[in-house]
Parts: sequence; structure tokens; C-alpha cells
Amino acid sequence: MNNSKAKRIAFFGMMVALAFTFSYLESLIPFNFGIPGVKLGLANLVVVMALYIMKPSEAFSIAVIRILLAGLTFGNVYSLAYSLCGGILSFIVMYFMRKTKLSVIGVSMLGGICHNIGQIIVAAVVMETARIAYYLPVLLVAGLITGLLLGIVSKLIIDRFNKISKNPKK
Repeated sequence: MNNSKAKRIAFFGMMVALAFTFSYLESLIPFNFGIPGVKLGLANLVVVMALYIMKPSEAFSIAVIRILLAGLTFGNVYSLAYSLCGGILSFIVMYFMRKTKLSVIGVSMLGGICHNIGQIIVAAVVMETARIAYYLPVLLVAGLITGLLLGIVSKLIIDRFNKISKNPKK
């Protein structure tokens, strides 16, 4: 195995570990926004960053592995289903939007919104009713705000990462 491949594998492992650690921290810190089910989504920070600094397949793998690890460790079958559907829908939208002129912040905001849409879809299937959609406007606003915050932080980190990658001596 060459040095470059080993670095890439190690970096991938660190990103998975960071995303899982953020999931764990978020489970410990009760973010009480007064809205049931709303979380900051710290682990999605890692996914957004990975989408811009790694191969798309690697970023997708980080998202899915993190969701599976967190769901099996801190959740249950339902939380795993909600997270997986929301995470996959969010990733797909962010992947395609990344290829447009939309900024990192805009991509992250759309990801936050789509994550909540995916969760509402699962809730409608699990509860066998579309009436759960009444909750969607609240979740869309929450996804927009958390996506904005995570997008700002992601952009700062991605810019810094790119600057260091171009000038590793600094």
C-alpha cells in the first residue's frame, strides 16, 4: 500500500470517528429548542465537509456509517430509520446541488431541509398517515436554521483545509 492510499484511509477513518463523536456529544447535550425532534445535527458538519474535500463515495460512506453506528449505539430501529432516510435524501440533494453555483452554506441549508423532509416521509409511513405533514413547516424552518449554522462553520473549515492543502508548510 502506498503512502498516499494509507493517508486517505486514515483520513477517512478520522472523519467517521469525528462524525460519530459529534453524534455522541449531541446525544449528551440536551439542545432544547422547544420543538420535539429538532437537533443541531453536528455530525452533518463532517458530511458537508467530506462532500467538498473527499470523493463523493467516501462522503456518502461517512454519512451512512455514522448513521448506522449512532443508531445502533444511541437509538432504536425507528430512530435509525428516520436518520437513514433523512441522511440519504439530504446527501443526494447536497451532492447534486454541490455541482451548481450554490455556496457551501446554501448546500448545507438544503441538506438540513431535506433531512427533515426524509424524516417526515418515514414518520408518515410508520404512523400510516399523511397528517404528520402538519409538522413539516416547523421542521423546514429548523432545518434551514441549523443548515445555515453548520454551513457557515463548514465553509470556514473547508476554506482553511484548502489553504493548508495548497501550502502544507504554513
